[in-house]
Amino acid sequence: MGDDDSRTRRRGQELIKAIHDAVLEEVLEVGVGRLTMDGVARRAATPRTTLYRRWSGPVEVLLDALYHQHPVEEPTPGADDLRGDLVRALRLMVEWAFSPAGRAVAAILTDPKSAALMSDALFEKVFAHRGGTFTRTVLEHYAERGGFPAELLTPVVADIGEALVTKRLIDTGAPPTDEDLVAIVDQAILPAIGLGPRASGA
Repeated sequence: MGDDDSRTRRRGQELIKAIHDAVLEEVLEVGVGRLTMDGVARRAATPRTTLYRRWSGPVEVLLDALYHQHPVEEPTPGADDLRGDLVRALRLMVEWAFSPAGRAVAAILTDPKSAALMSDALFEKVFAHRGGTFTRTVLEHYAERGGFPAELLTPVVADIGEALVTKRLIDTGAPPTDEDLVAIVDQAILPAIGLGPRASGA
């Protein structure tokens, strides 16, 4: 009986994942304004009633998919590799940016109509619930453990890494290399929190 239960749960999780994947594909193709439960159900190859058992409408399905497919950073528990954790956080951001979820977020935020419909909900229901994102998570982890003075972690400093990665993505359309990410950490983030060559005048 336990085996049957686990198979049922696994099927349920697989179905939800299929619906999440379907809504991300659908929004990339038709946009938020033309997103429908019918379209998502058809793409997921499941009855529309299945969607309505869990979600009230297509935007709710989309937000749920974006929430569950948003990466969660895991800084080194001992807080002993700030530089490495920052590089890994930026690498995670790059991987997410090129994933269906990241591409869907980019499509939403760069389309004025979609942004008007979704931007508040996106930040409230996806990003805010995940806490800090990418380098912010890492920096807060280290500041709380005395790795650097917490007052240096301003909103600007928390956004430096993501801003520079985003600029590179916009400028080139290609993912930054690991060398690029290391340069962002060494030349921008670490000096901004009192570490690295610029802080020492080197």
